[in-house]
Amino acid sequence: MSDTNERPGGPDRGKPDTEELAHQIEELERKSATASRLFDVRRLIGGLFVVYGVILVIVGAFDSDAEIAKAEDVRINLWTGLGMLALGLFFVAWQFLRPVPPPSAEELAEAMEDNPGNAGSQGSAGSPGDQGGRGGPGRQDRPDGH
Repeated sequence: MSDTNERPGGPDRGKPDTEELAHQIEELERKSATASRLFDVRRLIGGLFVVYGVILVIVGAFDSDAEIAKAEDVRINLWTGLGMLALGLFFVAWQFLRPVPPPSAEELAEAMEDNPGNAGSQGSAGSPGDQGGRGGPGRQDRPDGH
């Protein structure tokens, strides 16, 4: 075959370039910071409260007299909607005023060292047939073997 199938880099292909590694680390840190902000629970809770609050305010603004009389002359949908809207706006404002700080490079490295993939982390104590006291092939808690 021809040499066109060879990957660029030749024999030094196994050695990573420091500038390339630095660029990849910066890219991962940026993505991690974006992900931590994107999945902030305050944004989810606040957004849901705002959406439901707006819906209830609209419904409450157009309640019929019969519906208001059913609630003992209280515009319950309107008041509940306003409360939910206020709470939702509080959560959203809180999220923007005090954003989640992205994890530092040291914290990311620590997390990767402490949790390399969870493969084989359970059941590592004891003998190979031991189920860690949770019952299994060698379990004999009762004399009858059950």
